[in-house]
Formats: sequence, structure tokens, C-alpha cells
Amino acid sequence: MTVSLNQISTDERHILKNLYSLYLHDLSEYTEGLDISSDGSFEFDSFEFDSFELIWKREGLTPYFLKKDKTIVGFLLLLERPFLNKEYDYSINDIFILKKYRRKGIAIALLKQLFEQKKGCYFVVELAKNIPAVIFWRKIFSALNIDFEEKKKIIDDEECLMQSFQI
Repeated sequence: MTVSLNQISTDERHILKNLYSLYLHDLSEYTEGLDISSDGSFEFDSFEFDSFELIWKREGLTPYFLKKDKTIVGFLLLLERPFLNKEYDYSINDIFILKKYRRKGIAIALLKQLFEQKKGCYFVVELAKNIPAVIFWRKIFSALNIDFEEKKKIIDDEECLMQSFQI
């Protein structure tokens, strides 16, 4: 199995937008803050950023396709400076793997690659109700021998868990 992180170009943004709708659909199980738009899709604009296009206009936002062999199996949105404050170098804002490819070691392999390429102080945040995401990150930390600190935070009226760690 060959896995890779591939930065998404503006020509591929329509693929990311489709995947993002699936991601937001999955998240909608854990929050009242997400609903479908009039066209039946989950809108990126209604969630964490003012606009989907901001990803390509703002420095410090980098989207990646997650690939197994040459097949897109998901995406990752990495935040870094200057988008982040000086306390952190990176945040994995979103990571999504299609259900068909979950629990096969793909995420561990891809995150290991990312951490080898980009060393620094990271944080991740999950909705506290999203137990699968909390379990996922704890599994990643264990598999990659990462020490982390965890705090509860309220973000946009939602109880969240924030883990910070150094790579």
C-alpha cells in the first residue's frame, strides 16, 4: 500500500468541495450547527470559514488529498502561520477519510508522513460528542508515540476537546 499527501490545486477544488460536504454530513450527527442547504448539500461556508474560496486566497491554509495508491480516499486541511497565532505552528483543522478506507492504517501512515515533513507545535480539536474522532486521535497519539496535553474548551457554543503536542 502506497499512501501520499498531495496538495490540492485550485483546479481540483470542486473535488474537495464534494468531499467536504460528505465530511460535514458525518459531523452533523454530533452538532446542531450543521444542516443542508437548499440544493441538498452541506455547505462549507456555513461552518468554520466565511468562504470555501478562502482556502486558496489566505496564506496559511493548505488542503491536501489523502491518497492510497492513486485513489483519493479523503482530505486534510492544515492550518499554519500566519493563519495561526504564534503559540502553535500547525493545526490539523479537518481530516476526513471515506468510510470504505477507515480502520486500515491509512490515516496513521499519512499523519506519520505529515509529521516527518512538518515538525513543530500542533493542536487538533474535536467535538466532545464526536466519540469516534476522540478515539481516532487517541489511537494516532498511541500508534505514533506522541505525548499530548488535552483540555476541554467551548468553541462556538460547542463543548470540544483540544489536544496539543510537539513533533
